[in-house]
Amino acid sequence: MTTLIVKLPLQVATVATEFAYALSSDGVTVDRHSKAAANLLPHHNGSGDEVVAVVPARALSWHQVELPQGVSTNSTRLRAVLEGLLEERLLDDAENLHFALEPVADPGLPFWVAVCDKAWLRASLSTLEGAQCPVSRIVPEFTPGDALTPPSVIYLIGEPDQADLVIPDESGVTLLPVTVGALSLARSLGNLPAEAEVMAEPAVLELAEKHLQRRATLQTWPERALRAAQSSWDLAQFDLANSGGKRALKRLSSGWVEFLQSPRWRAARWGVIALVAANLVGLNAWAWREKSALSSKRESIRTVLTQTFPGVQVIVDAPVQMEREMGLLRQAGGDLSKRDLEVMLAAIGEVAPINRTVSGIEFVAGEARFKGLGLSGEEASSVTTQLQARGFTGRLEGETLIVRPVGTP
Repeated sequence: MTTLIVKLPLQVATVATEFAYALSSDGVTVDRHSKAAANLLPHHNGSGDEVVAVVPARALSWHQVELPQGVSTNSTRLRAVLEGLLEERLLDDAENLHFALEPVADPGLPFWVAVCDKAWLRASLSTLEGAQCPVSRIVPEFTPGDALTPPSVIYLIGEPDQADLVIPDESGVTLLPVTVGALSLARSLGNLPAEAEVMAEPAVLELAEKHLQRRATLQTWPERALRAAQSSWDLAQFDLANSGGKRALKRLSSGWVEFLQSPRWRAARWGVIALVAANLVGLNAWAWREKSALSSKRESIRTVLTQTFPGVQVIVDAPVQMEREMGLLRQAGGDLSKRDLEVMLAAIGEVAPINRTVSGIEFVAGEARFKGLGLSGEEASSVTTQLQARGFTGRLEGETLIVRPVGTP
């Protein structure tokens, strides 16, 4: 599976707009990255290929809300409720904005809502779709941290003349300009903990170490974008979402891809492989054992046939040949077998209805045809059942009852 990660531009996208992108064939490492117009992006549209759009930190605002009683995340009134809850916090009309809830929003508990300009987002998605590069998921570049685990990483991104300090923590995603005043304010508010690791893009690495006075780790945009694409977030919600079935399929597909490729599922993957391998080995061993037992039984039957009847040189169907040889022995010794007419007549005499006479009998090679019995449907069923108990098969064809020994082809 190939993952194409596209960073949405801050300006309204057009056909001429260049998109920064990163391409990964395994979802773990970046194979290549560059910039290109939408129609020149390296997408494949193969089964399992995925296009992930990354929304820049500057394009999103973050708000934490709690739904009132009686309103769930599946409610048809959810959009209207969010507009009412966020009305006083938004700088633009709610109808012009796009809302997206965090992946797991538990009823009765606060959850995060990401907000961005709807027309801007639609323009980027339409441009990509028009270039035959439809977006599978939309993810934020940064997401709020967990209040239980203080932020361990702060980021410095952009260019030296327009750099941003990004602090994802329990209060949201904070963006600050890299100035002395802004950094002093952040320190006074406790937003720059001394234990936090600093990640910086190549262009602002020196700037990060200078202003933050600590060593910074180099992190390129493609590396950060790949990590963002691995999150469970999807901003394609409400009017930008597909149908419920498609959303479920997309979540299932994303979860399956994550299971196949994510390093954290490596142990589980090996466990599944080991389980499947063990079952295959067990099934093959059981099949081999059953095959060996069957072959042994067949060989035993053949041995009994050849030892009992040395005249049999070629074995085709041992049970049938043994029955035939036994019949010949009985005939030679004057004994009767079920293939003889006398035995069949005795059986018919026992099972046929009283006061019925036979108008004709034909006997050829162990098969007897009794004509003129005039059996009804119920009588024929009763006769064949009784014949079966005596080792014969009976079949009614018109007014003729055909009788054969059981096992006769």
